[in-house]
Amino acid sequence: MVLEELPESLQTEVLHYIEFLIEKHTQKSTQEQPKTKRRVAGTMKEMFVLPLPDDFDELLEDMKEYME
Repeated sequence: MVLEELPESLQTEVLHYIEFLIEKHTQKSTQEQPKTKRRVAGTMKEMFVLPLPDDFDELLEDMKEYME
């Protein structure tokens, strides 16, 4: 169906709906989108020392009293 074939009252209603959609779209695009933080490769570089020391699996001094 072509817009011109509709009765004038429906043409007005379609026009109002189009205006509503345009307003809704412009409001959505003008709102700031939440910025997501991007992870940067290498930020944890040298935080962990490898290879692990030989006593890695040994009980920590602080925990010995709890394990006895």
